[in-house]
Amino acid sequence: MSRTPALRSDTPVRPRRAPDLPACVEALAQVHKADGYPTNWPAHPADWLAGGSLIGAWVAELDGRVAGHVALCRSGADDVAPALWSEREGVGAEETAVVSRLFVAPGARGHGIGARLLARVVAEAGERGLYPVLDVVASDTSATALYERTGWQFLGTGEQHWSPRQTVTVRCYAAPESAAPPS
Repeated sequence: MSRTPALRSDTPVRPRRAPDLPACVEALAQVHKADGYPTNWPAHPADWLAGGSLIGAWVAELDGRVAGHVALCRSGADDVAPALWSEREGVGAEETAVVSRLFVAPGARGHGIGARLLARVVAEAGERGLYPVLDVVASDTSATALYERTGWQFLGTGEQHWSPRQTVTVRCYAAPESAAPPS
């Protein structure tokens, strides 16, 4: 008989360390199998998690095991969410940071881990004077529900070109207004 996990408020969120990467890859593989995220499984998932224009990354633990992950990255020239935010607010995209690589292992869901990871990455962006934005594949309704439930503001949709033959529609969000960095 399976029990529904109780909501836990004591789930620690801490900076990701290199020894965490194998557990992160294991959790990511579970997410990919259950939800299809990431859409294209990376050839080297640990490099995918650790790469890019990374500002920082964090993990959440549940019962001593890595249960979730989030990263904060500098915005790139092709990122849709920073462009929409900049257009809306009249600021440069360099004033934004992109929330990325957010996932929670299927067996760890229902504990508020996704919301805790989002809160941590938003706090980090604010400490750096950056405004957090993100995009999500339009078909990922569970991630969209998390962002909207936690107060993220829908900015619009756009097209991401992942390869010469793959273009996807993404929904773009900005952190809640309460997350604005100090002026």
